[in-house]
Amino acid sequence: MGEGWGWGRRGEPDWPPRATCPAREPKTVLARPCAAAATALLTGSDPASSASACRSARLSVRYGRLPPRVFSAAEPETMAKPAQGAKYRGSIRDFPDFNPSQDAETLYNAMKGFGSDKEAILELITSRSNRQRQEICQNYKSLYGKDLIADLKYELTGKFERLIVGLMRPPAYADAKEIKDAISGIGTDEKCLIEILASRTNEQIHQLVAAYKDAYERDLEADITGDTSGHFRKMLVVLLQGTREEDDVVSEDLVQQDVQDLYEAGELKWGTDEAQFIYILGNRSKQHLRLVFDEYLKTTGKPIEASIRGELSGDFEKLMLAVVKCIRSTAEYFAERLFKAMKGLGTRDNTLIRIMVSRSELDMLDIREIFRTKYEKSLYSMIKNDTSGEYKKTLLKLCGGDDDAAGQFFPEAAQVAYQMWELSAVARVELKGTVRPAGDFNPDADAKALRKAMKGLGTDEDTIIDIIAHRSNAQRQQIRQTFKSHFGRDLMADLKSELSGDLARLILGLMMPPAHYDAKQLKKAMEGAGTDEKALIEILATRTNAEIQAINKAYKEDYHKSLEDALSSDTSGHFKRILISLATGNREEGGEDRERAREDAQVAAEILEIADTTSGDKSSLETRFMMILCTRSYPHLRRVFQEFIKMTNYDVEHTIKKEMSGDVRDVFVAIVQSVKNKPLFFADKLYKSMKGAGTDEKTLTRIMVSRSEIDLLNIRREFIEKYDKSLHQAIEGDTSGHFLKALLAICGGED
Repeated sequence: MGEGWGWGRRGEPDWPPRATCPAREPKTVLARPCAAAATALLTGSDPASSASACRSARLSVRYGRLPPRVFSAAEPETMAKPAQGAKYRGSIRDFPDFNPSQDAETLYNAMKGFGSDKEAILELITSRSNRQRQEICQNYKSLYGKDLIADLKYELTGKFERLIVGLMRPPAYADAKEIKDAISGIGTDEKCLIEILASRTNEQIHQLVAAYKDAYERDLEADITGDTSGHFRKMLVVLLQGTREEDDVVSEDLVQQDVQDLYEAGELKWGTDEAQFIYILGNRSKQHLRLVFDEYLKTTGKPIEASIRGELSGDFEKLMLAVVKCIRSTAEYFAERLFKAMKGLGTRDNTLIRIMVSRSELDMLDIREIFRTKYEKSLYSMIKNDTSGEYKKTLLKLCGGDDDAAGQFFPEAAQVAYQMWELSAVARVELKGTVRPAGDFNPDADAKALRKAMKGLGTDEDTIIDIIAHRSNAQRQQIRQTFKSHFGRDLMADLKSELSGDLARLILGLMMPPAHYDAKQLKKAMEGAGTDEKALIEILATRTNAEIQAINKAYKEDYHKSLEDALSSDTSGHFKRILISLATGNREEGGEDRERAREDAQVAAEILEIADTTSGDKSSLETRFMMILCTRSYPHLRRVFQEFIKMTNYDVEHTIKKEMSGDVRDVFVAIVQSVKNKPLFFADKLYKSMKGAGTDEKTLTRIMVSRSEIDLLNIRREFIEKYDKSLHQAIEGDTSGHFLKALLAICGGED
């Protein structure tokens, strides 16, 4: 099995709302008791207090994105003082057998004489909680009449000093120092202000304001008001009040009203009513806003983030997006901030230090789990590769451990992830393309315009792009027929002779019926020297039964050979078996079967767990594993993946990536990713086609053509969410000329 399957080795919120928000007797909506009870079972908390969080989770969890959307359900945002029975999610805990006098003496000795014992300092400070560090500071002053923080500043230097001193301050004072630094001197560190004020709870905001007053004898609101301006300043002031609603009751009527007010304040208004965005996002409870975001998507067809990007700008836009991200999941927000702090050349050390210090006793375990799931690497490993010396050692201690087994969930995270899928009626996201049938369609006029654009010297590419990119495929087929009836000419042949290069491939691809286009892409992937396995996998692993059957018919019609025969002669081994199985288009189309899902998950667990052993009926397991991934329905496979998590605390996708290799691994991963979130799968492919030096124009063209009428709008949304840039921007930055114009026309707009 090792050789045939390609197994690898195992290892590693003054601006009140408009009169459109009248007072009313609200219709209240509470969580279902079963959901609250289940969460209470997992967390040990009171079911009544868990109700609204669970309901919010059910409505906000997104398919195939575990665990980021899961953790928005029960975020440990105020876990400096965990509720009785709640799971502690920090990485730094109280040190057992704590002796503050002894610790003070150890630190004194480490700084006595010539030089300092930095290793002893970091080891002691990172193994004590912040509460214990404050006791050490008091004992240090009592014993030696000296200020411990002052001594640490004197003995240490650079980033290591900033990190250690940050750990020694009480959390509110650490935040106060960060904000003071952000608004002192020339210029303002707006990103620091955004990060702190968008992410802190009401209690943390009140403590911050008091600490700032105590430390600097100044009013924080006055200082921020004096250093910022416009709507950015207004929103910061609202957040500084620390008055976000915290009730567990959600009014369904008010949710609908807020959705309407936000829509009217942005999308339906010439200009933008920023005050409405400020009031709602700055004051409503998190549970309420999560429901608002869900309803906003259903009502407007776009996520709230897209409207914010389209309606707001500058630092105000960045602040509002940060607020939305923290409403959805504070831990995911910080995972993203940490990744960006270490991504690319150079490290944003101030950001890295601030987050590692401030979250170490709140939600570092959740941040680590989300980081690994989202970026496919552990936070520990990224810190290890991006920093050095005692600075690195201290950060790694705060991280609390290396999640070296890719895809493995913490036991608590795995169980919550599974339970939330059990409780959630997962929202079915409507798939939408960017190319729709043109209104007032006139094939006769289009045919004549295309003929004129190609007649005589030169070619009018702009007219060709404008017509073809703004008609549905069915309308293009009518244009082809009309063109032939009028002029006795083959439109495809004329286009081929007039256009060239990437533009020709794109326009001709749009003109072909989808099944024939896919058939041609498969043919190209198998002809000549070498095989384009990635193209074969992309098409066969993502098409529906109806699409696969249409491709088979088109392949036979166009190339007088069956697709199965072509695959048989061009591929081999288990990879061939998998592709042929997918090419039959016989995937089940029913719902899930829970009992069979458990059996299937067991097969997956066995095949992935015994990869390095020789016991068991491997041949039978291989066949069953292939059959499960290639023939089970998507709803059933989603259940299988959840059962797999429950059994193993592992994510099946990451496990396949780790335990397998080659084309077999790639095709199985493609199937799993497609089942989890097909638009995200294509967003990743598009990103990789334009990443780095050079562009993979073939992949870019193939996906833009094939998904333009199916789910390209969904792909756009996944693209900007994951890569923090729009697909439109990526295409603009990576292509040029008429090819660029045509791609942007198909893309359908800027997010």
